[in-house]
Amino acid sequence: MATTRRDTLLKIQAEVQNWWEQEHVFDVDAPEDFDAEGGWSSLGVEPRQKPTFFVTFPYIYANGPIHLGHAFSLSKAEFAVAYQRMKRRPCLFPFGFHCTGMPIQASATKLARELETYGCPPQFPDTPQRTGADAGLDAPVDGSVGLKSKVLAKTGGLRFQYRILQAVGVPDTEIPSFTDPFKWLMYWPPIGMQDAKQLGLHVDWRRSFITTEANPYYDAFVRWHFEKLRAQGRIKFGKRYTIYSPLDRQACADHDRASGEGVQPQEYVLIKMQVLEPFPAVLEPLAGRRVYLAAATLRPETMYGQTNCWIAPDGSYGAYEVNADGDVFIVTERAARNLAFQYWSPVYGETRCLLGPFPGAALLGAAVRAPLSSYEHVYVLPMLSITSDKGTGVVTSVPSDSPDDYRALQDLKEKPALRRKYGLRDEWVLPFEPVPIIQVPEMGSLSAQAACERYRVHSQNDRDALAKAKDEVYLRGFYDGVLLVGPHAGQRVHVAKPLIRQLLLDQGDAVVYSEPERPVVSRSGDECVVALCDQWYIDYGEEQWKQLARTCLEAMETYHPETKRSFEAVLEWLREWACSRSFGLGTRLPWDPQYVIESLSDSTIYMAYYTVAHILHRDLNGQVPGAAGPASQLTPAVWNYVFLGQGDAESLPIPSSVARAMRREFLYWYPLNLRVSGKDLINNHLTFFIYNHVAIFPPDKWPLGVRANGHIMINNEKMSKSTGNFLTLAEAVRNFSADAVRFALADAGDGVDDANFQVKTADEAILKLTTLLALATEAQALLKNGQMRSGQPLQFWDRVMEAEVDALVAAAAHAYERLEFRDALKFAFYELQDALGIWRVAVGGDTDLTKLHHEVWRHYIHAQVIALYPICPHTCTWIWRRLLHEKSPAPPMHWLETSPLLGSPERVAIRAAGRYLQALLHRARLVLQKRLAHRSQRAGDAAAPTASTSTDDKEERERDPSDQVGARAVRVRLVVRTTPTAWQTRCVELVQQAYDPTTQSFAADLPKRIASDPVLRRVAKRAMALAMTLRERKDFTVALEFDEKAVLLENLGYLAQQLGVHEVELDVDGPEAEQRGVIMGEPVILVFDA
Repeated sequence: MATTRRDTLLKIQAEVQNWWEQEHVFDVDAPEDFDAEGGWSSLGVEPRQKPTFFVTFPYIYANGPIHLGHAFSLSKAEFAVAYQRMKRRPCLFPFGFHCTGMPIQASATKLARELETYGCPPQFPDTPQRTGADAGLDAPVDGSVGLKSKVLAKTGGLRFQYRILQAVGVPDTEIPSFTDPFKWLMYWPPIGMQDAKQLGLHVDWRRSFITTEANPYYDAFVRWHFEKLRAQGRIKFGKRYTIYSPLDRQACADHDRASGEGVQPQEYVLIKMQVLEPFPAVLEPLAGRRVYLAAATLRPETMYGQTNCWIAPDGSYGAYEVNADGDVFIVTERAARNLAFQYWSPVYGETRCLLGPFPGAALLGAAVRAPLSSYEHVYVLPMLSITSDKGTGVVTSVPSDSPDDYRALQDLKEKPALRRKYGLRDEWVLPFEPVPIIQVPEMGSLSAQAACERYRVHSQNDRDALAKAKDEVYLRGFYDGVLLVGPHAGQRVHVAKPLIRQLLLDQGDAVVYSEPERPVVSRSGDECVVALCDQWYIDYGEEQWKQLARTCLEAMETYHPETKRSFEAVLEWLREWACSRSFGLGTRLPWDPQYVIESLSDSTIYMAYYTVAHILHRDLNGQVPGAAGPASQLTPAVWNYVFLGQGDAESLPIPSSVARAMRREFLYWYPLNLRVSGKDLINNHLTFFIYNHVAIFPPDKWPLGVRANGHIMINNEKMSKSTGNFLTLAEAVRNFSADAVRFALADAGDGVDDANFQVKTADEAILKLTTLLALATEAQALLKNGQMRSGQPLQFWDRVMEAEVDALVAAAAHAYERLEFRDALKFAFYELQDALGIWRVAVGGDTDLTKLHHEVWRHYIHAQVIALYPICPHTCTWIWRRLLHEKSPAPPMHWLETSPLLGSPERVAIRAAGRYLQALLHRARLVLQKRLAHRSQRAGDAAAPTASTSTDDKEERERDPSDQVGARAVRVRLVVRTTPTAWQTRCVELVQQAYDPTTQSFAADLPKRIASDPVLRRVAKRAMALAMTLRERKDFTVALEFDEKAVLLENLGYLAQQLGVHEVELDVDGPEAEQRGVIMGEPVILVFDA
């Protein structure tokens, strides 16, 4: 495959990046005369209105190379900062590397285990054993999606850590050293920095750093942050239900997980349904013990209506001892494992199985006592829809208020064969009727039965209908239901629910139980549980703190309504967050150093650290001190002064001049203008980011904006190493060049839905950019030699081109401001190129560049490189320096000032006229195609005139009629009308009459007025379309912005040349216009033999 064009872009890329590095273009500092005490306020500027622009992107985890998914998110920050620099704003875009948490530690441990097991170099078996992060990840026997899918997608199906490191390019000789987790910290960040530089990021690399105690400066910053939170009472200690890895013996937060990110503990109430003697045969060895079927429920308020207990007849159960008193719970093994970590086992974390596993069918017919039920005892019956991955595998039945229970019980009542299949006696089933316990408006006291009848549920196998019935019953019952029984009768369900829950707990008839909402797998390959364990936690959700976070969110720009709604939802449910771990990489809790701060908690306000990092240390790792001296001097007083303005610079352990310089940097850049991130981080990091900013900083330093994006696919398929649909950033830049990658990233999409990086777009970008380079090189040579058209008034199409350029640059600016980069690319490149092509053809410049007017060309090429620069900076910088300013040092590239003519009547008219002519050409070509095709089919026949109006246009592929034999032998007549028709005038009158200027709205019956008007009846369809257009524009005229007759007269030759016909003639306001119903702006096109 020829790579000459790609290689040209790579050569330009290297040259431009060398210029940037030599000139330190993106290194930026606060001015020395900026007030280190008063900041922006001393200049009369409110800090939240500051002229500086500060943008960040979540620092990349340093356990491998940067990939295209990272690049997509960071490109949003990159395009934004590149644009803002051109707007003459001082801009800061720093870039760090995250090393905290379990991923690196787990990978290093896994590698060490592999080398110990298989030798060095390792001799792996042909069928590798599961180790570390792959252990326990087998697909479930029920055929559902296995827990390993996400792990395999990330590792490309490679099970051994050694081979994963080989696959990402680590030399074999270096791999053994990766058993030391700190090797990862030294190896990957420099590679990540080099790969990011190759993309041409506008980053101040002096401010880069790594996290963990390996960097003593950042370590000191995190310790200060946590001491501030603790002093405010926001960090607490106690037992909390937490997602927990038994293998790692510690809490497993989102970034510690191979799968299950965002999953939280789900709390149930376990109803203790005591098994009555005589026990079924399978339980006879437990005679004399208290044995309970432990039924998990989310609706304790409905226990008054229990009629039976459900189990899965084919499910696997065990009898587990749960306390020192010898009590026994019958549950699934998975539930018992969770219970053991919640102190429901004689030994914490260890299950004690007394019997089992045994099938649920062995329990059928057992009599149990159901707490609060009106029945003295009920029986264990089969339910086929119970699964082992939710709850305990035991479900209590309330058929009055659960459609699932109602239908399952009715099936057993109505189908004797079903009872015989499971050996059920009639007396276990038939006497038990639903018990009215909750009155629901419009549904009565047996809402489950009412809903099943409404949705025509005839069997427990009608899953879709049952789901609808259940949703309605649960929602209506909770909010509108009124309890009919018990001490809380007369109260609404949502009020009585917690009271009945507590009653059951106080009576010893229930216990609290939690499990993960969905399966969670740790980085070490362990299926996680919910554990009740001692831990330090951040008290997110505390009401006053939450209100501050809401206030911050209200003032923030989130760019998409969905993003704000997501934040609001998270603020509602987010509660205590475990912030400490027993081991892993990170910063140790200052007051309890046996614990390490977890990875989502040490990364919430590090944006502030960026502002001073280059003063603190001169390397990534914090091993080369900066002006502030050794990290040991960074006492809390230093951080308090720098970030909070507390204390006096003269009394600090670091030089006062350095302290003031740090304070100056912070005040100059803060608050953060924009945080860019994937939308998945709203559930944790981004919300923590808000909470911690409002806790640590005053309101004028709270963040100003967050821009969340979806994930990126490649060629409409999910990125995955296991399928090969994966690109590292370095691979992408090598394959396409930085500018082509950036072009495709901008084109990939801007919403919160998943975007799509198309390899085809990157390939086409290579062609498009090199074509632009060739054109600019050739045209600038002609311009330099004075060979372009000059010394005469601008032609019609010159004026159109100037107007189009100014309008498209303004449209691109608006898109850049809104961070809508796909639209920015559309205006800054695609539509500018379209305008260029139309102009060149119109003036003959498509075949001879000397026919281009030199001033218009100069205006275009400057606008082109400036508007495209944020997306393709290498190509644009090279054109700017090498072609446009070759004789002298190139001035900075600044965004074009808005033309004073933009939006003027003259500019509006000339743009409208140009687009009118292009639309007219399209219609005329279609008419000619039909005419010539008709003539070729009926050769020799007398050709009658044919005509077309706008209503005859069809969606078909356009062919140039001038390429067809005979096109020159015809002439075209345009029948034009320059005044409104009677029906148009009447339509405008009716629309104007329907408008109320006080409310700025239209009467609801406007369509009816149009349809019933006698003047409009014969043209009802066209009149309705016009009325809707006028209503949308709130415009009460059909007049064109330009003189249609004058424009056509000036362009008759152009139209004839473009259509390839003998002649184009005009018929203006003649009788034919009236006969054919011509309207302004839509000439009828007639074709005749020449």
